[in-house]
Amino acid sequence: MRVRIYQPARNAMQSGTARSKEWLLVFPAADAREIDPLMGWTSSDDTQSQVKLRFDSRKQAEDYAREKGLDYEVVEPRARAANVRTRGYGENFATDRRAPWTH
Repeated sequence: MRVRIYQPARNAMQSGTARSKEWLLVFPAADAREIDPLMGWTSSDDTQSQVKLRFDSRKQAEDYAREKGLDYEVVEPRARAANVRTRGYGENFATDRRAPWTH
């Protein structure tokens, strides 16, 4: 079983970087999911795939995997674009905008 260690990307609905500095250790799904014939729900007997362990650093996650004898792969996070500039709400109404503000 090969676990995956990665740093999650921020949610598209959030502008901040909360919960994006931690590292996750995720176990892969061992079995395929099945559809229950009576209710139509998707189910699985594999409870290991539901486990996500959170760590403060990459080193802590790697040390944990080595200590438990887990084969792991580290997925490097992508760097954020350097040209992103944080702006305030008031800048929507600035007089030096490139294009006039309209509704």
